[in-house]
Amino acid sequence: MSNKETILTKDSIDFLEKYLNNAAPTGYEWEGQKIWMDYLKPYVDEFITDTYGSAVGVINPDAKYKVVIEGHADEISWYVNYISDKGLIYVIRNGGSDHQIAPSKVVNIHTKKGIVKGVFGWPAIHTRDKGNETPPKQDNIFIDVGCANKEEVEALGVHVGCVITYPDEFHILNENKFVCRALDNRMGGFMIAEVARLLHENKKKLPFGLYITNSVQEEIGLRGAEMITHTIKPNVAIVTDVTHDTTTPMIDMKTQGHQEIGKGPVVAYAPAVQQKLRDLIIEGAEENNIPFQRSALSRATGTDTDAFAYSNGGVASALISLPLRYMHTTVEMVHREDVENVIRMIYHALLKIEDGEDFSYFK
Repeated sequence: MSNKETILTKDSIDFLEKYLNNAAPTGYEWEGQKIWMDYLKPYVDEFITDTYGSAVGVINPDAKYKVVIEGHADEISWYVNYISDKGLIYVIRNGGSDHQIAPSKVVNIHTKKGIVKGVFGWPAIHTRDKGNETPPKQDNIFIDVGCANKEEVEALGVHVGCVITYPDEFHILNENKFVCRALDNRMGGFMIAEVARLLHENKKKLPFGLYITNSVQEEIGLRGAEMITHTIKPNVAIVTDVTHDTTTPMIDMKTQGHQEIGKGPVVAYAPAVQQKLRDLIIEGAEENNIPFQRSALSRATGTDTDAFAYSNGGVASALISLPLRYMHTTVEMVHREDVENVIRMIYHALLKIEDGEDFSYFK
C-alpha cells in the first residue's frame, strides 16, 4: 500500500458523513455505535459490546495474543440543568463543552418526544455596556426554545437531565479539509474501521487477535476504555485520538509544541507510551515513507492510552494522534492526507507485530 495511494473511497466518505452527522453525546453513544458496527461487519469475525455501549469488532477471536486498535465514540454536549420561570434553559457540561462558542448557536435538545430545537441567546451588541462587557460564561449562557414560561418548556418534553447537542454537519473545505463537530474523536473510530477494511481487502492474515475498539465516555475521564480493557485483557494497545494544530493564532508553541495539519500523524512521547512499541510504529512509518510528527506529553496523555496502559498490570500502549484545528468547537478541522496517513501508520504497525511479541525492556 503506497503512501501516495488514495485510501478513502466514496463509500468511506459516505460512512464518515453518516457517522459524524449522527449525534452521539457522552452517555448516549449507542446509535452511532450501531452505524459503526454496521459498516465494520463485513471485515470482522464477531463483535463484543458492554453495558455502557463500547463496541469491539474482533478478527481472530480465538487467538491468545490480543492487540487493540482504539478510538472513542463520544462527543461533548450539554445537559439541561435549570429551567427558569420565564422558560429559559440553563446548562451544565457533559464533557468539555466550550461556553465561549455557545452564543447564537442552534441546538438540539434530545427528549423522549424527539428533538426540540433551541438557540443559545445573547444580548444584542446595542444593549451591552461597551466599556465593561460581560463575556460568555457557563452561568450566563442560556437556551431559548421559544416558550413564555417553564410549563410550556416542560410540555415540549424538556426536563432537567435532557442532553443537548449541536446540529452542525460534515462538509469539506478546499477539497481536502474535513470540517464538523465531533471529529474529536469519531475520526478515530472511522480510521480504525478503515484499517479493518484494508486488512480484509488486501487479504492480510494476522497472527494474533485484533480488537477494533470504539470506546464510550472518553470525554468525562476515559471511562469506556477503563471498562473495556478489563473485558478484552489485551497484550498491546494502539490508541488514536486528536491533538492540537498549534499553528493557528493565540497558541504558544513554546508550551503547546509544534504540530500542524497536513504534516502527518503525531506520535506521542509520554510515560504511558511503551517505548519499544512506539519505536516499532515509527519504524513501520519510516519503512513505508509515511510522514509523521512528534509530541511530548507531560505526565498523562489525556487520552484512552492512559486507561489501557495502566490496566491489567500494564499493557504495552502507544498513541498516534490526528492533528486538528479548533478542538471542542463545531468547526473542528483535519486534513484528509493526515487521516489517510494515520490509517497507513496503524496498518503497517499491525503488520510488524509478531504473535506473542514481548515488549519487555528486560527480555
